[in-house]
Amino acid sequence: MTDAARLLVVDDDEEALRLLAEVLEREGYTVVRALTVEQALRALDGATPFDAVLTDLRMPGASGLDLLREVRSRDPRSLVFVLTAFGDANAAGEAIRAGAYDFISKPYDLPTLRAAITQALDRRHLTPAPAPAVESRAELRRPVVVGHSPGIIEVMKTVARVATSQATVLITGETGTGKELVARAIHTYSDRAPRHFVAVNCSALAEGVLESELFGHVKGAFTGAAVARLGLFREADRGTIFLDEIGDISPAMQSRLLRALQEREITPVGADVPVKVDVRVVAATHQDLEGLVKQGRFRGDLFYRLNVVTVKIPPLRERLQDLPLLAHHFLRDLARSHGREPVALDPEAESLLLGYSWPGNVRELQNVLERAMVLAAQGVIGPEHLPMDLRSDAAAAPSDPLVAGESSLLPLAEVEKRHVLTVLKATAGNREGAARILGISSRTLLRMLQRWGISAG
Repeated sequence: MTDAARLLVVDDDEEALRLLAEVLEREGYTVVRALTVEQALRALDGATPFDAVLTDLRMPGASGLDLLREVRSRDPRSLVFVLTAFGDANAAGEAIRAGAYDFISKPYDLPTLRAAITQALDRRHLTPAPAPAVESRAELRRPVVVGHSPGIIEVMKTVARVATSQATVLITGETGTGKELVARAIHTYSDRAPRHFVAVNCSALAEGVLESELFGHVKGAFTGAAVARLGLFREADRGTIFLDEIGDISPAMQSRLLRALQEREITPVGADVPVKVDVRVVAATHQDLEGLVKQGRFRGDLFYRLNVVTVKIPPLRERLQDLPLLAHHFLRDLARSHGREPVALDPEAESLLLGYSWPGNVRELQNVLERAMVLAAQGVIGPEHLPMDLRSDAAAAPSDPLVAGESSLLPLAEVEKRHVLTVLKATAGNREGAARILGISSRTLLRMLQRWGISAG
């Protein structure tokens, strides 16, 4: 029975370790505690094996990822959960790629954690031992997906899981959310990483040009075809081709692309003989492809071929907690590319960025910061360096005490209370939705409301 499962729990925070261990013991598990990776390894060397390991991510010395790799090297079937208060999209992807069963951000919801442990234990006997990871891939330069919001962490967990397969992936999300960056991450985490990643913006090319670009052409196939062209599918052979804005291609191109996916072969323009290709296809769109299928504007059979695995990227306005991280990341990169010293972001300017709705998403943020950096001669970006329309929209947005500030400073408990009530109001009183945004369990939110004497109805 899973209730009798033996768990090793590792956390350098003694109080957090004690609380989690006691909670799990009350759930019926047998728990062994370790404050360091070294203690954990000594416990693993013992005579009695563990059913699962739950480890904190960041610890002095060896990290939770180091422990994960060691545990998995001993037994590829080992169940390891990485728990962290420092949710990070790249760390989530790295943990899943290294073999973690799941990556869970604190504060975690106990029923969710217990369900994950139970599911993992129930499924363990069904899972064959995986092939060892190719360590040389770790040396490749990885795309940086910045963020610690639940939405972006889920994106990277999905990316890490799907990357090692050959499945076609459809990435959806608004314009500017970073779909190509996610596609590059899928390629980089895959066995195809040493080969080419070829990106194509399908909406930027006319139909005839797009067909020639993708599939190539023979010499003399059309006016101007003075030499033969291999095409991007053949350039990406044994690698990955990224078809951005796939929803914009014509019906004729949809038919040709479907054949390429089904038969794994392409026919260059003007040629009679098809050519076999080994390409992993990742497509992306900001459109509702399923809706286009219903309208007869997109082939249903192509949609199902593309939609084997879907990765949905949340818009920036739904992951504003990532904005400060994104801003500082972009400012570092922009300073390097412009040959300048790093530029700081004034707190008032950051508040305005947090108050804006970002219709252009991450791409718009990057453009706004580049403009501001150029204008900020003194090395600090202030409100005056931001576009006027952004300042106007942010100023007109509903006031958030955590963003806009108050006329007088408030105790932390009062700021917490006001923010919780703001989120509840924004979710029309939906406790589950508010709890997800706040990063706490519904039960914790209920206790907070009861403590403040606020009706939970």
